[in-house]
Order: sequence, then structure tokens, then C-alpha cells
Amino acid sequence: MQGIKHKVGLIFFPAFDWAITPDHPEREERLLYTRDQIMEEGLLDVPGIEEYRPEIAEDAHINRIHVCVPDVSGIITESHRIAVGGTMVASDLVLTGKVDRSFALLRPPGHHAMRIVHGSRGFCLVNNEAIMVEHIRHTYGPDMRIAIVDTDAHHADGTQDIFYNDPGVLHICLHQDGRTLYPGTGFIEERGGPAAYGMTVNVPLPPGTGDDGILYVLENLVLPLLEDYEPDVVINAAGQDNHYTDPLTNMNFTARGYARLTELLAPDIVVLEGGYSIEGALPYINAGILLALAGLDYSAAKEPDWSPRLARQSDRVTQNIRELVDLLWEMWNTRKSVDLDKVFGPGPVYERKRRIYYDTDGISEQQFERIGRCGSCSGWRLIVSGAVHDIGKISRVAAIIIPWHACRTCRRAAEAEFEKACKEPQLDYVYLQDTERDRFLIRSRA
Repeated sequence: MQGIKHKVGLIFFPAFDWAITPDHPEREERLLYTRDQIMEEGLLDVPGIEEYRPEIAEDAHINRIHVCVPDVSGIITESHRIAVGGTMVASDLVLTGKVDRSFALLRPPGHHAMRIVHGSRGFCLVNNEAIMVEHIRHTYGPDMRIAIVDTDAHHADGTQDIFYNDPGVLHICLHQDGRTLYPGTGFIEERGGPAAYGMTVNVPLPPGTGDDGILYVLENLVLPLLEDYEPDVVINAAGQDNHYTDPLTNMNFTARGYARLTELLAPDIVVLEGGYSIEGALPYINAGILLALAGLDYSAAKEPDWSPRLARQSDRVTQNIRELVDLLWEMWNTRKSVDLDKVFGPGPVYERKRRIYYDTDGISEQQFERIGRCGSCSGWRLIVSGAVHDIGKISRVAAIIIPWHACRTCRRAAEAEFEKACKEPQLDYVYLQDTERDRFLIRSRA
């Protein structure tokens, strides 16, 4: 095997003791077949590809991003802590210079987990990439420019929610059109909050998109966006359920397509998300990604049933994608000239209401959100959340978020909102999440 071009750190964690149900698509075999393939190919014997052990995340790491109801220890498992810790290790390996690139090949996944967490949705409980981003900013500097490119077939609605009003994170999400797939979101009009408008870029792809379509989006939209944004760190949330054999989606991507995407994107950190074709796709995709990260030949990364027709896409799909890319590129280039008062209203506060369903745990949530608009910082954020569990339990909480680089006025306003919420008798818990000062407070009615 030829010499590697990039030193790669692999963090592997299959979560043996965690499963939704024994026969659920999101189970440990997703990674075990991959492990066999990597060993069979002798990739861990290649000088420059080295495996590292994950660590266990603490409550403080998770509280930087999430508001877990009632608290972290009340809902999270050790497997989730290790998946989060392994993702953080992946970032440390790169940012301390021990490796050039890293691959967090672990489960459970996380990109459907939002800021407020009442339970699990889309197989996700806590957001691995988002927690890693805050770890990076707290450890290596809050002004690092970070880009997350999510290539899972399902829209990363959790990641979008968390960084919706965060001007320090560019979130680009390629996914199957939400009109045809869970979670039913991720449309081009979803572009971010008043302080980060345009920093959310959704690319809803038509069913039947194959290698040509996804790679066209990468070369003609994603890479130019990254070149324009100039991030310090590029993270690929590498969901693998765009594959033509995946049982949950309707896309036509191949293992070679994933490897080529990785080669072109050249991410600093890759984090596994979805992908449920356990035997027919994942071993070959992950081996191809690992080879591409190292700069090795990945032409042999091929599924046993592969043929050129499997990755084909129709002329209609091709035309749809080309028109979509042109539109999104124009939206990016004109984002700074948009009249935000027409988008968010002219007032000092932007408000929105949402209904969120936790499909995995059977929880229905209603949210009321208020974002302070400020010319000096990204503004404070208030979320009032009511959740009805399928067991009849009802949770009512409020969370106040103080962002990075909060101005004095917004900090005072947020703290006043917290004290006001603490006096509301109908709320079970009130939380203050102070991102910059790494402070997390909980007040309970009890």
C-alpha cells in the first residue's frame, strides 16, 4: 500500500450495551461489520493510521449546548457520554497536531438532538458535533470559525436549531427533500436567526440523487461556500444513509461516491451519523472514507453488488439539482443585503412557535422562542417548552441562553428573564445557560 499523505486518528466505539430495541436499524452491528472490514483490509496496520480510545464526557460538556430535562444524569446513558467524549477526542487530536485528520466512528448518533432535550428523537439524544464545537471554542478559542457540512440523508434539524442564531458556525446540510423524508424540515428558506442570517444553508435533494448529483453540489456549492467563509475547522457529519441500499431513504449514493466526497471536502474531522445498510454499505463506505482521509487509493472500496446503473440519476433530478445550486449560490452572495426587518419583523425581539415530535420516545413538544435582536452581539435567547410524554407525564420548562460575546445589555436582559421565569408557578424547571462564562444553573419548582 502506498504511503499516506495525511495522518489519521480513528476513534471507534460501537456502544455494545446500548440499543433502542435488539432488531432496531440503529444497533451495534452498524459498526461491527465496519470494524471487520477495516481489519480485513489491514488499515490499522498502515503507518499513520492510528486508533485512539474515546473518553467519557462530563455533565459540564453537555450542559454547554443542551438543556436536558430534568438534567443530564436523568436522561443520558454512559454510551452517550462515551460517544460525546470520543467526538471531543477527535477534535483534540487534530487541534493539538497529533494527527492531520480524525474519524469518530461511533454511535449513538446525535444530529437530531436540539437545544432542549426531553428525550430521544431520530435515534438521537445529545448532539455529538454540537458539543464538540463548544469544546473546541472553550479549549482553543471562542473566535474560531467553524463549518459543519452534514451529509446525512436526513435533515440535521437538531444541529440547525442549536446554531440557528450563532454567527460563528456555518452549517451546510445536504439531505433528501424534507417533503419526502423525516424530519420534514430543511428547506432553503430556513437560513438562520437575525444574528446569523444566511449561515444556515439547506440543500434539499430530490429522491434518486446519486453520485453525480451529490458531488455536483459539493464542487459547485459547498466548496465555494467554504472558500468564501474560510473556516478554521471543517467538520463532516458523515451520515451514510444516502446509499442506494439504505432501508430508510430513497437515494443512490455509493461507497466510491462517499470516498470521493471525503477527498474533495478534505474535512478536519469526520463524525459518523446515520446509515442503516449494515452489511451491504457501511463496511465499504467507512473503509473508503478512512482511505480518502489518509490520501490513499480508494478505488477498491466497492460494494459486492455494485454496478454503474445503481448510482444513476434521471435527467430530471440532474436539472433540479443544477437549478437548486444556482439559487442557493445566489442566496449566499446576496445574504448581507437582505432587509432583516422584513424577515424577522422590525421589533427588538424575534418570536416564533414550533411543534416538535420525538418519534423515538413518543414525546410531543411545543416551543415558544424569543430572540433578542442586538447590534452589538448575537442577542439573548429564551425558550419556553412544554412536553407531553406518551406515559402521560407533562414537563414545562424555560431556558435562557446567553451567547458568546454577549454585550452588557443583553447579559442583563437575559439574567432578568431568568429571574422572571423563576417566579412562574407553572414551570417545573428554569435553566440559565451562560455559554461564554461556562455557567449552567437549574431552578426547580420543588
